[in-house]
Amino acid sequence: MIDVVRRRRLLFASVSLAVIAAVVLLSRAVLLPFVMGTLLAYVLHPVVGALTRLRLGGRAIPRWVAVLGIYVTLVTTLVLTLLAVTPRVVSEGRSFALHEVPALRQRAERDWMPKLRAAVARVQGAVVAAPPREEAEAPAGEHPPDDGALRLTPEPNGVYRLTLPAEGVVVERVDDAHWTVHPRRRQPSDGDTIQRELRKLGQGHAADVVRVGRGIIGGVIGGIFTFFMTLMVSAYLLVTEARVLGFFRTLVRPESRDGFDHLLRRLDRGLSGVVRGQLIICLVNGSLSAVGFGLAGLKYWPTLALVATIFSLIPIFGTVLSSVPAVAIGLTQGFGTALFVLLWIIGIHQLEANLLNPKIMGDQAKIHPVLVVFSLLAGEHAFGILGALLAVPVMSIAQTLFLHWRSYALGYNEPATDSVG
Repeated sequence: MIDVVRRRRLLFASVSLAVIAAVVLLSRAVLLPFVMGTLLAYVLHPVVGALTRLRLGGRAIPRWVAVLGIYVTLVTTLVLTLLAVTPRVVSEGRSFALHEVPALRQRAERDWMPKLRAAVARVQGAVVAAPPREEAEAPAGEHPPDDGALRLTPEPNGVYRLTLPAEGVVVERVDDAHWTVHPRRRQPSDGDTIQRELRKLGQGHAADVVRVGRGIIGGVIGGIFTFFMTLMVSAYLLVTEARVLGFFRTLVRPESRDGFDHLLRRLDRGLSGVVRGQLIICLVNGSLSAVGFGLAGLKYWPTLALVATIFSLIPIFGTVLSSVPAVAIGLTQGFGTALFVLLWIIGIHQLEANLLNPKIMGDQAKIHPVLVVFSLLAGEHAFGILGALLAVPVMSIAQTLFLHWRSYALGYNEPATDSVG
């Protein structure tokens, strides 16, 4: 009888997992609102719980009222922020495209490209073999400079010296009695190619502009739809939280429900260190970036601070990515400004790595840095920027499930500080 029950449980678990995997694979294109809604519900869960514990007139606030109040406040704050920030972001983006990009291009052509070509020439000169000794030691002025032309120079003994260009010559037949000889065309160097591409920067076609405009409009509409769907999914999860958790508890045998509750607590401990901790780190990074960019007098510093805040959602790589536009703008104002901005960003990164991450995330999530880097690379490769955003929370869940399964399979309770790494 026991074997029959075990086989039924195994069959039920196998079929359920297969169906869930099939549903996820077939509907992966529409999973974004559900994944983001689940994360938003998890982030807002403590706030909803705190509001439901308050009492007005001796009665507790209903859960749906607390959720509605939070959403009204959230949407109102977001709309007011967009109304205040969007005009400035658009204005600064237009100014950057019309003024800063041409300035960067001109500076690259005037200052950076000559240095780059000189460096390439030095490298090529070190690689190319030296000329024969008698030519290298000939008196200056005896041979005319090689300017890419054919030269016929008379010598004192009555003979003529034929000087060929370094690129060689091309001999072409005109007719039976005549041939032409002309220098081979010089191939463009890497520096010339880069300079030509830089000159093309900002020069587009009307069709490209229309296509980009359509993509932007479609992205905005899709983003608005996804945003409201995320809010709806999150609201349903927050209001029906007890029923959702109760359903999952019914899937576990009564004698194993204490272990299930323990697993939920471990999942919450790990995710709280990653999700809520990363949000706190984003706010700190954005605030410090705004202070440093403002002190440096960096142009467009509010927009760049907003970019730094958003990119901080991606651990490790976000700071690196957000530093590129800030340093580039600093270069247009001077090397000292760019250096100050770069050092300030490095200081923020060191503060995050040595203080914020260990105290806010590391004490709870306990994910080894190597696993963080691996999850970021794997998530970005598989699902792009969204995969990078969700990589660390998914790794936290996977690590918690592994440790819980290890404890269950091996039959012992690991120390509270145990983790992968």
